[in-house]
Amino acid sequence: MKQHTVIDSPYGALTLVAENGALCGLYMTEQRHRPPEETFGAPSSPDASPFAEAEEQLEAYFEGELKDFTLGLALNGTPFQRAVWDQLREIPYGETRTYGELAAALGTPNASRAVGLANGRNPIGIIVPCHRVIGASGSLTGYGGGLERKRRLLDFERGAEASAPALF
Repeated sequence: MKQHTVIDSPYGALTLVAENGALCGLYMTEQRHRPPEETFGAPSSPDASPFAEAEEQLEAYFEGELKDFTLGLALNGTPFQRAVWDQLREIPYGETRTYGELAAALGTPNASRAVGLANGRNPIGIIVPCHRVIGASGSLTGYGGGLERKRRLLDFERGAEASAPALF
């Protein structure tokens, strides 16, 4: 059974979705590939599990105090997508990787385009840091939450944005 809640963040409202007690979605407003609202399940209190813990960890992240999320996640996707999303979680805070580097890490060096497609379908933005993936030239390429959010998240993690404005 799915349920959802909406919380504020320095990057706009975030919709958190859970299924069977595990976080399975974190979606930004106007996010590309955002599922229809009716698939998010019943509204729930932000104090309910796992939303309270997710909000607490997100708040610590946005305050610059948390570098690695420890939430239980339910990543629903194909085996290849899940492998890509697992690789995303290996990218250290404040660093980036290219699509080609991720493809090589997966043992499929010619699959950078497929990695990009899987990256774009990441259902748990920020926590599964798809914003840390850049183009081969170092350019900021597509991001489901929008390139400006991607730039802000990367700047924040690199310390260029002294701190994100706290909205919690």
